[in-house]
Amino acid sequence: MGEAGPLHDLAIIGGGINGCGLARDAAGRGVSVYLCEADDLGGGTSSASTKLVHGGLRYLEHYEFRLVRESLAEREILWRIAPHLVAPMRFVLPHHRGLRPAWLLRLGLFLYDHIGVRAALPASRAVDLARHAAGDALKPGLFARGFEYSDCRVDDARLVVANAQDAAERGAIIAPRTKAVAARRVDGAWALTVEDAATGARRDIRARILVNAAGPWVARAPEDAPVELRAPVRLVQGAHIVVRKLFDHAFAYLFQTGDGRVVFAIPYLDAFTLIGTTDRDFDGDPRDARASDAEVAYLRAAANDYFARPIAPADVVWSFAGVRPLADDGAGDARLATRDYVFELDAEGGGAPLLSIIGGKLTTYRRLAEAALEKLSPWLPRPGAPWTGEAPLPGGDFALDGLEGVVADLRARFPFLARDHAARLARAYGTRAPRVLGSAKAFDDLGAHFGATLTQAEARYLIDQEWAKTAEDILWRRSKLGLSIDPAGVSALRAFMSGV
Repeated sequence: MGEAGPLHDLAIIGGGINGCGLARDAAGRGVSVYLCEADDLGGGTSSASTKLVHGGLRYLEHYEFRLVRESLAEREILWRIAPHLVAPMRFVLPHHRGLRPAWLLRLGLFLYDHIGVRAALPASRAVDLARHAAGDALKPGLFARGFEYSDCRVDDARLVVANAQDAAERGAIIAPRTKAVAARRVDGAWALTVEDAATGARRDIRARILVNAAGPWVARAPEDAPVELRAPVRLVQGAHIVVRKLFDHAFAYLFQTGDGRVVFAIPYLDAFTLIGTTDRDFDGDPRDARASDAEVAYLRAAANDYFARPIAPADVVWSFAGVRPLADDGAGDARLATRDYVFELDAEGGGAPLLSIIGGKLTTYRRLAEAALEKLSPWLPRPGAPWTGEAPLPGGDFALDGLEGVVADLRARFPFLARDHAARLARAYGTRAPRVLGSAKAFDDLGAHFGATLTQAEARYLIDQEWAKTAEDILWRRSKLGLSIDPAGVSALRAFMSGV
């Protein structure tokens, strides 16, 4: 065991959206932060979401008004601080005769428009699907009317990395692929034993405060000596499927199902449609979460109830699943379990505090971080004040309607870029996209081309600046280009990364 090193104010277990968001907020307040993550940043639940920043319209039925109000307010905040990663989207909710009545849908959308802060996003409205662009993809004659409302799409994994980048630039130590093995209180502080995944080397990290933000592993972290939680945790799996795009317009859909659930169908990466999600209890290692045949069939059937063009099993080009760690509130059905976050604070006897985070959703990660730091403020030497709602995330320092300007500036500076290449880089990196391209004067200066506009220069940037270690980190989290790059390109990328 090596020497422990300096005493940090805060040590965080977990490099998902909650851990990285907390690290960013704390580092920006002058708190010294150490964060470890057993695998890749955002490699678990945070990259297996429905890719939405949304209020949670269906949570109104469960009377979770506080959660919906907070989520609605966060939509425009996250759009403002990360306009390259978060963008508004209009959703169409067809009225399905025999399910929820139209008056109930209208009431829910009225509440959705008015219980939260909404300045830039347009309000909901009733639509005639015979005349609306979204009606063309639906089964003819079955859906005459519906409703249109606003939420936002998000690149979930890149949002995690952006928070980690900003935290690191403000002084936090971010250590992916570093497993928390054990934790114990020593002389009024925490000694957190961590293990390097590549070498197996162990060392102790000392901190005044320990935060367990391990997501679905919250009850199992650290690995060898897990902390004991008082509150039960319910693991709920949500699965998604991706198919070739089913429609050519920019609207997303929210479909009601006969069992009371709702399913989204969302335009995804220009060429695809993302459909999700499911809710089922999960038992096992969250790393093994996979979309089951039954879940894939359920999502296909839900979409086929609405779309004119049926989805066959062979049309599914990708499926994925994530496990949500929810506070077990005793709900019988997994879909009824609360998505709100719960804190469990252990500071009995004046010992070094431990804060465990249970639940939460992508949309509310920033507010969760503020609430966590407020709870921990008695033990922080520099508790500071909230600040993350105004400061842009890396690459997000441009106006809400300025993405096309970022694309134009990028093409002016690098004239060899095709428009689709520049647009993808702008959506991924915002104003930091030129850093990816460096001093290149021609496309060939970017090195090997792996396909779908992914180049050696970008891979190198992701390795050097965004903690990418494997081809999977790049293809399925940093870029999602795994859907578009052929096996030869994947092999070439792996060969390049093995030599770095």
